[in-house]
Amino acid sequence: MPKIDKPKILVVNDDANSLFALTSLLAQWAEQEAYEVLAARSGQEALRQVLMHDFAVILLDVNMPGMDGFETAEAIHARARSADIPIIFITAFLADELDRLKAYQHGAVDFLFTPVIPQVLYAKIAVFVALAMKNEELKKQARQLSQRTTELTATNQRLTREIEERKSMERQNHAKDEFLAMLGHELRNPLSAISSAASLIGLPGVSVDGVQRAKKIIQRQSQHLGRIVDDLLDLSRAMSGKILLNRVPLDLSKLVATALETCRATGRSTDYDLVQDLDAGWIDGDPTRLEQITSNLLDNALKYTPPGGRVEVRTWTENDDVVLSVRDTGVGIAAELLPHVFDVFVQGSSTLDRSQGGLGIGLSLVRRLAELHGGGVEAESAGENRGSTFTLRMPRIEHQVAPLAPPVTSLSEHGKPRVLLIEDNDDGREMMTMMLGGYGYDVTAAADGLLGLDAARHHQPDLALVDIGLPGIDGYEVARRLRADPSTRDIKLIALTGYGLAEDLRRVMEAGFDRHLVKPVDIDQLMEVIDTCAQVPVKQ
Repeated sequence: MPKIDKPKILVVNDDANSLFALTSLLAQWAEQEAYEVLAARSGQEALRQVLMHDFAVILLDVNMPGMDGFETAEAIHARARSADIPIIFITAFLADELDRLKAYQHGAVDFLFTPVIPQVLYAKIAVFVALAMKNEELKKQARQLSQRTTELTATNQRLTREIEERKSMERQNHAKDEFLAMLGHELRNPLSAISSAASLIGLPGVSVDGVQRAKKIIQRQSQHLGRIVDDLLDLSRAMSGKILLNRVPLDLSKLVATALETCRATGRSTDYDLVQDLDAGWIDGDPTRLEQITSNLLDNALKYTPPGGRVEVRTWTENDDVVLSVRDTGVGIAAELLPHVFDVFVQGSSTLDRSQGGLGIGLSLVRRLAELHGGGVEAESAGENRGSTFTLRMPRIEHQVAPLAPPVTSLSEHGKPRVLLIEDNDDGREMMTMMLGGYGYDVTAAADGLLGLDAARHHQPDLALVDIGLPGIDGYEVARRLRADPSTRDIKLIALTGYGLAEDLRRVMEAGFDRHLVKPVDIDQLMEVIDTCAQVPVKQ
């Protein structure tokens, strides 16, 4: 129903002359009082008008054929929308008290008798028109107030969201600041040890035993730095979905057993009661990444468990899952921290001594790697100093029979392969040349790609270690040119690069390399790769 601009008055009378007289009388005040006048000749027509319009007041004739005034009033007030419209009955007969009572029972507010006195009619009409205008104004104010309330509610909700988002950003920034501080600490410690050990080696009068100990410190701390960088890169790759899983069927219990043996062999579990209960369970997963998950869960348990504590490692199958559980009796997890234990950069209580160490990204990496395998990980703890349990669940597959490894024919009887090293970093090239020479390899070194191509054609090495980020032409182009030249196409090519994403591996292999190693390269891994490349035919 359209909203009214002016109050409306409805005049209902079956007598045409009386209807004309009343409407004409009302019309002369309509402009002054700002109302409109509508007419109806019967009760039925009056009801139709009430359905279409709102009225400030209705002047209703009592004596009408068919539906009289009382019946019309009852019908009007029976409808919720028009129940409050005031009705003034008009009659030519003198109404007794019973007629008045009947009228009031049907919703009448007043009586007028014909002939109508104009001044009396004007006075009564003016009151109801004023009331209608005031009601309309109140409705308008109520609508505006409701709209304003809605706007304020929306604004309040938006401000609340912005406050929460700001608090979240502040928490994240605070966590990042703490992480950068931890990262600086974790990097400076091994760098300080490496710098001190390197200085010790150069001091006059240092004993042979001291030199050997310094060398071991340099090697150990370099490996520690490499693990920090690997963790950072792995988390970045995992969060961006750039880790490419090399899935194979495997028994999770055997992989966990190997990780536990490594943990014991390195002495990390010497001061702990490390218990295992491993039942076979086959999954489809990446062995390297699953070993990473297992090692991170073990490291986390050992790091937050005081010496003398107990760490229990179990594997079992449960419905369609293979489950790995690592339970410890350590410091536990506070209730407020438990929901965020897998968030990036989150750690337990930090202290200045940083005795527990770490970057707070191990568990985040565990969760992301588990999700990439289609599994999940959960943390439980009864509270501080009451231990914690981490449970990994992976989709179970049917038992697989591992294929026998093909026999390998060693080429060691032909002597060590001649090696070409193409590396633009002077210190890195010098150290790698000395190290390979110390292992008995005949090494030729080149400082850029073009010099490396000349050295390859002149010296005809068996194997080339090629840095990817070379000046002039990069390592990819070096590999392509070596493969295109009949005199060098059979050289085994190993890429040395600081880039370890799946896309980088793809580019390396497409360029013609046989293997892809990410810096810093562990010497044992490098020796293994060189030995492996020397035993297999070159890629064509």
